[in-house]
Amino acid sequence: MALSPSPYDWIDQSLATLHKAHWHRVVSPLDGLPGPVVTWANQPMLNFASNDYLGLAGDPRLAAAAIAAIRTYGTGSTGSRLLSGHRPIHRQLESAIADLKGTEDAIVFSSGYSANLGTISALVGSRDLVLSDQYNHSSLINGARLSGATVCTYAHGDSDDLRRHLETQRQQYRRCLILTDTVFSMDGDLCPLPEILDLADTHGAMVLVDEAHGTGVLGKTGAGAVEYLGCRGRSLIQVGTLSKALGSLGGYVTGSATLMDLLRNRAASWIYTTGLSPADTAAALAAIQVIHTEPERRARLWQRVQQLSTELDALLAAAPPEGIRRRLPSESPIVCLEVADAATALAWGQHLREVGVWVAAVRPPTVPTSRLRLTLMATHEETHIQRLVAALAPGLAAPED
Repeated sequence: MALSPSPYDWIDQSLATLHKAHWHRVVSPLDGLPGPVVTWANQPMLNFASNDYLGLAGDPRLAAAAIAAIRTYGTGSTGSRLLSGHRPIHRQLESAIADLKGTEDAIVFSSGYSANLGTISALVGSRDLVLSDQYNHSSLINGARLSGATVCTYAHGDSDDLRRHLETQRQQYRRCLILTDTVFSMDGDLCPLPEILDLADTHGAMVLVDEAHGTGVLGKTGAGAVEYLGCRGRSLIQVGTLSKALGSLGGYVTGSATLMDLLRNRAASWIYTTGLSPADTAAALAAIQVIHTEPERRARLWQRVQQLSTELDALLAAAPPEGIRRRLPSESPIVCLEVADAATALAWGQHLREVGVWVAAVRPPTVPTSRLRLTLMATHEETHIQRLVAALAPGLAAPED
């Protein structure tokens, strides 16, 4: 008797499709501490694939704070914050985040992703409207879907398209929530936040921004893109992560005290999960202290961003590397080179690893067009930038599709 097809056979077929489209992904383990130089397969690599913008993930002060917290509170929080998982250090971190952001209060989650899922679902439901930027992060997109609200996408960074949606749809719904990243993680550009907030005021809409790639990096005090774009003090909800410039792990929401009280009672991804670990909490607290006391880190970071952008533009103008089309517009430490297709991105990624440079080769469906995503750190040296640009120069063997 012939065996029936397994109900799991579709998995192999789906993987085959991913391979054929050059969309298949695998993890690549790195050894040792994070930093501008990392070890992969026992070889040193210049690291231009990290979101550790201030170079704090390997900072001994963060490690010391984490170790001290473990000795005081143990390795885990052991329960949800509403049961047995709340520790004084959690409130210390929340107060520090609110102080950095200039808001009334904050609440920390186990990740930035869970912060977006829980917050969006607590703010809107089936009778409401969500307007979401076309290039928003997956956590914003899925948070909107899970909320049960009607979700409409507006063209990336297009205030006029957002206005059209508000004018034609807002009055049909109880509440309206506008969602946008402040710094778009796969492009490096910024949202038009002042215009978005003005439109929200006119049409009675809430605004939630994801500051994952802005916090610690942008603004006079490092508070983020909200500060940088002159919107500090305006009514909005800020979500972010502790895992990028803050060198730790976890997420946060910050805004009014009443909103934080609501989230403690309505955000399922906070209520039903174990509190952030003491080590992660303490490391993030130490990072915020560094942001306050060492503004020179941000200054060095922006020097490296300017150096790389200038040298890449000169290279692309004089002798464009094979398959690299252009540098995408950016106002952040995320610098992207658009390439012809997914195969070209993979080939360049492999080529750069062979000459000791680690970059992210990003392909659909993560982004609409394939690219090399380069990220800068305050701890990069000038020579690191020069070696990266040299590795991209046509004088080296260009990769083949």
